[in-house]
Amino acid sequence: MPKLVIDNRDAIEVPHGKRLVKALVEEGGTDQLHACGGVSRCTTCRVRFVDGEPEKMTEAEKETLRVREVTESGVRLSCQITCDEDMYVELISRLEGSGRKDQGSAVAEEIQPPPVWTTK
Repeated sequence: MPKLVIDNRDAIEVPHGKRLVKALVEEGGTDQLHACGGVSRCTTCRVRFVDGEPEKMTEAEKETLRVREVTESGVRLSCQITCDEDMYVELISRLEGSGRKDQGSAVAEEIQPPPVWTTK
């Protein structure tokens, strides 16, 4: 099982292939935002990769990052990433301090929209 480190905490094991946004909340116990429900329409699920950033990305993620002008190196949408390898991430968008009433809509088990894979 891949290991996930979140914000310098101890590594946790996550099921292989699980969506990163779900692992952050369910296994990691974080208050990671996902306002659009994990369908690559917003950027509230952003994380910054310290290590283990995947080389592949969905076309939906690439387009959302472009449209929202997110250009910082290592910043990705956790809703469009699966936990296939060990990763070390820092949370960028959390419920705490956001002014939102909740983390966001329910997130499906599978990446939505159905992924078309490309490179960063």
